[in-house]
Amino acid sequence: MLPPTIPIFPLPNTVLFPNVFLPLHIFEPRYRSMLSDALEGDRIIGMVLLQPGFEANYEGRPPVYDIGCAGVVTHAERLEDGRFNIVLRGIQKFRITGEDESRAYRLAHVQPLLEQPTAEEAEALRKQRTRLEALLAAAVERAGSGPRFTPAIPDEDLVNALAQYLQLEPLERQALLERDGCLSRCRGLIELLEMKVHAPRGWDKRSMH
Repeated sequence: MLPPTIPIFPLPNTVLFPNVFLPLHIFEPRYRSMLSDALEGDRIIGMVLLQPGFEANYEGRPPVYDIGCAGVVTHAERLEDGRFNIVLRGIQKFRITGEDESRAYRLAHVQPLLEQPTAEEAEALRKQRTRLEALLAAAVERAGSGPRFTPAIPDEDLVNALAQYLQLEPLERQALLERDGCLSRCRGLIELLEMKVHAPRGWDKRSMH
C-alpha cells in the first residue's frame, strides 16, 4: 500500500506501468533533492505525465494528469556532479487528490488504485493474449523491429510492458494507464495495434521501436 503522500516526478513524455522497469536520469536540482530524500526513506517516487501547455510554467507546478503510477527505486547511481542514474520498478497506480507545496519538488496526496483482476477477468485476459501476441508479431514484421518478450511472462506483465515499451504517443500511454484494469488495458492495446497493422505500409515505422 502506498503512503498517503509521495513525491511526484512529472515528465512530458514518460508514463510508468505496474511491474515494469524504467531507467531515468535525474539532473534538475529540485529532483536531485527529491531523489536524495526518497533514498533516505521508502524509495518511492510517483511518475505523472505533464498536461499539454506545461512549457510556460515548467519551472513551477504546471498541471499534470491526476492518474499516475508509483515506483520504487531499485538501483541508484550518484554521479560526481550530483546527478543520478536510477531504475524505477512500477508498483501501483494512484490518483492525485491534492498537493503539498512545502518542498521545492512536488509532493502529492494520493489515493491508491488497485488492479486486482477477478478470476473471470484473468481468464478473459488469457484469451485476449493470443490476439495481442498475433497483432504484435504482425506489427513488428511490418516495422522491421519491436519489443520481444519471453512466452513465460505473465499476462498482466506482458500487457503493462507493451504499454510502456511500444513507442506510443504519450497521451496514448496515459489513456492505457487510466484504463480500468489490465483486461481493459489489453483491449486498448489490441485496438492500437490493429490500427498500426491495417495502416498504410510505412506509417507504423514511426510507431514501433
